[in-house]
Amino acid sequence: MSASPFSLKPAPDRLDVRRERVRLRPFEERDLDAMAAYRGDAEVCRYLPFDPQTADDIRRRNGALMGRTTLEGENGGVMLAVERLDDDDVIGDLVLFHLDPAAGSAEIGWVMSPAASGRGLATEAVRALIDTAFEVYGLRRLVARIDPDNARSVALAERLDMRREAHFVEEDWFKGRWSDLLVYAVLAREWDAPAG
Repeated sequence: MSASPFSLKPAPDRLDVRRERVRLRPFEERDLDAMAAYRGDAEVCRYLPFDPQTADDIRRRNGALMGRTTLEGENGGVMLAVERLDDDDVIGDLVLFHLDPAAGSAEIGWVMSPAASGRGLATEAVRALIDTAFEVYGLRRLVARIDPDNARSVALAERLDMRREAHFVEEDWFKGRWSDLLVYAVLAREWDAPAG
């Protein structure tokens, strides 16, 4: 078996991604209360791999990712706060993780505040995350794993023209039920940051 032709770009020292209405930056201690406001909502956490969280829960679970800009290393990944530019409020967080350096692939995920829904902010933020994964980190492939009952996340992946690659039926026992799993993906060569 030959070595992979893929090579990850070096991690940036600083990461600050701005779009028309949102800014992505590494999450910090100062974001914990805002994150706990939406991550503490049972409905927000319904399809996430954790129960409602306090600021201390978030710190325990994700504290190793604070300020990180590298995908590499044990438990590697980047967690980004989503700020709304008009008021600097943290309205969500995004993650780029589960790096497979030989394949140039990683998983993306998102959690958004219900207060920010219905305005296209999640679409703008996740599009910026995908741009960053391909342009800044040089990744080749991204996947998103979504419960099919999570209609908003399914719609978001489809708005971004991610390809539905798999539907695993009753794939996992999750929060008291057998849960299906959808896998969406996009390749760098397919991505042109479509408008909308």
